[in-house]
Amino acid sequence: QVQLVESGGGLVQAGGSLRLSCAASGLTFSSYGLGWFRQALGKEREFVAAISVGGGSTYYADSVKGRFTFSRDNAGNTVYLQMNSLKPEDTAVYFCAATGRTPWVPTRTSSYDYWGQGTQVTVSS
Repeated sequence: QVQLVESGGGLVQAGGSLRLSCAASGLTFSSYGLGWFRQALGKEREFVAAISVGGGSTYYADSVKGRFTFSRDNAGNTVYLQMNSLKPEDTAVYFCAATGRTPWVPTRTSSYDYWGQGTQVTVSS
């Protein structure tokens, strides 16, 4: 059974930092592309960042480019989203997702096969 478990969310002041983690089990982690999405209250789920199978390519939404960094540890079956210079508009539930499809469109929710339960990030002004 595939499981993706996010952690690291919390409450932070604007300008602060958080690091989200997503631990995967039940899949051949090194063969999957990974993505982060977020969903604010009353809004649709939106793409945040994605990373390729080998970690050589990363993709970011324009709203987080230059502030967020996505990395993966294939040996540890974990990905990380380092979030710096956080803004109140970053407040949302953040979801980790995995896809075994090739090719895949990193920005589309429909590209992903598995999802975590999410972790809340709240940025106060």
